[in-house]
Amino acid sequence: MDLFDVAERLEELRREIHRHNDLYYRKAKPEITDAEYDALMEELATIEAENPSLVTPDSPTQKVGSDLSEGFDTVAHRLPMLSISNTYNVAELREFDERVRKGLGVPPPLDYAVELKIDGIAVSITYEDGKLVRAVTRGDGKKGDDITRNVRTIDSIPANLKGEVSGILEVRGEIYFERPDFLAMNERRVAAGQSPFANPRNAAAGTLKLLDARLVAERPLTCFIHSHGFADVAGLPRQHDELLRFYEKLGLRTNPHTRVVQGVEGVMEMVEEWEARRHDLTYETDGLVVKLNRLDWQDALGATSKSPRWVVAYKFSAEEGESTLLSVDWQVGRTGAVTPVANLSPVQLAGTTVKRATLHNVEELERLGIRIGDRVLIIKGGEIIPKVVSVLVDQRSGEETEIDIPRQCPSCGSDLVRHEEEVALRCINSACPAQVRECIRHYASRGAMDIEGLGEKVVDQLVEAGLVKAIPDLYTLTVEQVEVLERFAEKSAVNLVDAIDKSRTQSLARFLFAIGIRFVGATTAADLARHFTTLEKFRQAGRDELIAIDGVGEKVADSILEFWARPENTAMVDLLVEHGLAPPEDTSGAEREEHLDEAFSGRTFVLTGELAAMTRGEAKAAIEKRGGKVTGSVSKNTNVVVAGEKAGSKHDKAVKLGIEIWDENQFLAAISE
Repeated sequence: MDLFDVAERLEELRREIHRHNDLYYRKAKPEITDAEYDALMEELATIEAENPSLVTPDSPTQKVGSDLSEGFDTVAHRLPMLSISNTYNVAELREFDERVRKGLGVPPPLDYAVELKIDGIAVSITYEDGKLVRAVTRGDGKKGDDITRNVRTIDSIPANLKGEVSGILEVRGEIYFERPDFLAMNERRVAAGQSPFANPRNAAAGTLKLLDARLVAERPLTCFIHSHGFADVAGLPRQHDELLRFYEKLGLRTNPHTRVVQGVEGVMEMVEEWEARRHDLTYETDGLVVKLNRLDWQDALGATSKSPRWVVAYKFSAEEGESTLLSVDWQVGRTGAVTPVANLSPVQLAGTTVKRATLHNVEELERLGIRIGDRVLIIKGGEIIPKVVSVLVDQRSGEETEIDIPRQCPSCGSDLVRHEEEVALRCINSACPAQVRECIRHYASRGAMDIEGLGEKVVDQLVEAGLVKAIPDLYTLTVEQVEVLERFAEKSAVNLVDAIDKSRTQSLARFLFAIGIRFVGATTAADLARHFTTLEKFRQAGRDELIAIDGVGEKVADSILEFWARPENTAMVDLLVEHGLAPPEDTSGAEREEHLDEAFSGRTFVLTGELAAMTRGEAKAAIEKRGGKVTGSVSKNTNVVVAGEKAGSKHDKAVKLGIEIWDENQFLAAISE
């Protein structure tokens, strides 16, 4: 895979992971399993490790997924509230144990506190002198939403701790619904003519983000406290299990099934026990959390920018079940890709009723050899839509029928095409309503034009009402047109129209990403904006100039030229400009020139090892801002190797080649001059 293909795959992975983060953390509507998500993250991390020059500060590997929402004050965490890495088998668990022992320099076995992983919403709760003063969501790990008013309505979270507690005590836990309470709540909703919630985790997430605490009080949330945050309370225990007992004495609710075990073998005994017993619980759990029991060792190991090094989650095996394929729907995406979705006979998996599953593409249908009426094996991990993994051919009755592959788009009726180099069927009608919806969703998304309030359901209403038939129509919307839509009033309509109006001056980089040029992701869009500085200059660019830009190869250049060669695209951009779209001139390139530094300008750097003061992406940005170039491998053309903690083979190669090596302090001194 050449560097262009690597960069393209990185952009694709980052975009996909950001989308799944948004679905999971903000919308509480996950589409893939934790294992599938972790596989995407692992591929991304592997590619970035091999190509550190391509790491960006906004990469999902560099930060925690965010659940920050509109309508709440944002509060900084005193200590980062990081996410926990996942493992799925004993081999990965042994690797974790080995890393921990190596990091501490101690022999086996280690004592681990093992507790059930509750499938709920993480919360940080702060008490001052025993009184509850603040409750905050995980957010992006550095800051979260202040949900104090909502948390005060939860009976299992005391407003005042028992006994005398002087100072600040921050505890962290998981807010969730007990299964019987969730089912009873859904029954009440159905009786009242409301739609039932899909599952307990999503219902808990949505409840905590309600702006009216009175509504939260009507829903029976509960909480387990499982760990510590910042604390200046004297005499705190130094073992995790002792800390939990201390919390219980204060009136905080902890999980009674937590147990201290020795080594990996002890952990696996609990895995075996709870994989069999988990459905006997009154709440949802999808695994075990394995923590070093000694708190001083936890502190010694510390954390990466995303996850603590002293804890890992062992996820239970995804559940399997049998179902019958009843029919197949075909959905149209933003680029016109038409994909199949299976409609299944209802089956209970992980406490929820499953009726739909992804079938990915025509090639997957052919691989499975699947037919309507087939009994199929489906797999599901957590509370999300499963996937079909195989067909139970031996159960066929002979009455099964072939799946009809559509020749026309199910949305607009246009003929579908299938390019030789692709597996997807594609609708090439840019006016297709389904594509219009997806294009507008992309255009308005947080990574693109960031139009607040223009979410999926609002876009659907605008398209169905005929108010928006293409992106430029957004800028002709009036308050009067919007306020008649479902769940809108004058104030919310004004807010949406104002948000759309505000996007007229969004940055050029965001605009180039938003208009949907194939293969132009957010990073490439930023490179193009920095080089061309204005939209008009970009429109006039020739192939040679495009190819000469770092990060833009022949494939991207040809895609850009093809975009501008299509009359409907030029007409769309012309109309946007007529409606007042005026991305300001991009000055980031000029600012970079101003910061040129002799220690960096024209020199090639390689980053290796772990930096304590910044992420590798931030270090890369600092070097490039000063005129340097960052590559992923050491060669005779390398000028400087920046070696952080645990620098490996790249450091050794630099020594052999006689290349200048900076430690982190030298690097920090150089960028601060």
